[in-house]
This record gives sequence, structure tokens and C-alpha cells, in this order.
Amino acid sequence: MAKKPRRPPTARAARRELARDVRKDVRDRQRVATQLPGAVPERAIEIASPAVVEVRAQAEPCPLCGGNQTCDEHAAVVVGGEPLREARLSCRLCHARRSVWFRIVPDRPN
Repeated sequence: MAKKPRRPPTARAARRELARDVRKDVRDRQRVATQLPGAVPERAIEIASPAVVEVRAQAEPCPLCGGNQTCDEHAAVVVGGEPLREARLSCRLCHARRSVWFRIVPDRPN
């Protein structure tokens, strides 16, 4: 008995498959973004002065889409008894929000 030939996917099925692929890609990118330096307080980026927090945070592209990010605010936060700086960013393209953590380590004269 011969099998019936498969019909090509409908436009709706193709859109749904594309949407699933996009969601999977975003999940993968979010998982990778949690491993980046500064993604969590335990892996805070070391800087010399609080003046560079916003500049440094905005210099990194969005880990989800590669777009430019805007620093909405940055605040001094105490995490586990250690003073850190948290920069809250939002992407200009995909509007994703994320935080980048910084640890201030002043330069010591030699």
C-alpha cells in the first residue's frame, strides 16, 4: 500500500514553526547571557570608579538582539554585605531589560 504524499505546510503552520524557532533562539541567548561577566552579583565587573558604570554598561550590545542599550538607572546596592553597583539597562531594539553588576576596586598606588 503506497503512502499518500504529504501536503506542503500551510502559511499558518510555517508561521508557527518560525515563531517556535525564534522563541528557542531567544531562550538559548538568555541562557548564554546569564553566564556573561556582570550578569549576576557574584560575577560583578571590576571598575575603578562609579563614574564609568553607565558608560561601561551601555558599551555592551544587547545579548538577545545585538542592539544598543540604554542605562535607565544605576544604583548602589549591598549584596551579601558587599557594596556593588547595579546598572539597569533596556535595549533600544527589542526592549529587553537586564541588570549588569559592577564592583568598585579603586586603583592602588605602587
